[in-house]
Amino acid sequence: MTPIIETKNLYKIYTDQASEVRAVDDVSLRIAEGEFTAIVGPSGSGKTTLLNLIGGLDSPTSGSLYAGGKDISGLSEKEIIHFRLHHIGFVFQAYNLIPVLTAKENVSFVMELQGRKKEEIKRRAEELLQAVGLGDRMDSRPAKLSGGQQQRVAVARALASRPQFVLADEPTANLDSQSAENLLDIMEQLNRQEGITFIFSTHDPRIMAKAKRMITLEDGKIKSDVLK
Repeated sequence: MTPIIETKNLYKIYTDQASEVRAVDDVSLRIAEGEFTAIVGPSGSGKTTLLNLIGGLDSPTSGSLYAGGKDISGLSEKEIIHFRLHHIGFVFQAYNLIPVLTAKENVSFVMELQGRKKEEIKRRAEELLQAVGLGDRMDSRPAKLSGGQQQRVAVARALASRPQFVLADEPTANLDSQSAENLLDIMEQLNRQEGITFIFSTHDPRIMAKAKRMITLEDGKIKSDVLK
């Protein structure tokens, strides 16, 4: 079976006049569809850089990167924007919701960009918000929602485009313990029941505990890769 993510000898090197930093250093890995994987490591280990490369938010210095069977490392900016819109869901630490839009409108926005029909957009946005426990807050703007509720809206938005996989960069970092547990339970349930692939960048032990696979980075290299 073709892996949903595959990197081969992937490098991301930052240079200035005095030094060279190998943020991602010869990383080769395969992630299968339906995995619930955590990329972990100390600050500066390269985990966020690797996630950004997988998501097409940054370009590798060298090496190849396949997502959904497609080599995205050589795509143009226009092509990578199109690929992200239709194939990848993102959940960021800072939520990144649009303040003037309601929860339902935030979830709908990505589908509008995809050119979906209004009836489908309305139905899917409502279904997703129900799925993340916010059926009664669809018309609330972000300022009226707690941090945990905003992050659940972000998860619903990430799933709205029917992506091949979801990338979550420190999704629990700004949440209290109970909100973090609730969010992780929702994502674990979506993974288990619907087979949605989740790839986390995190140092949160709660995510590490729930992950079915843990890839540990150190100085940009894979130090260990453990299936639970």
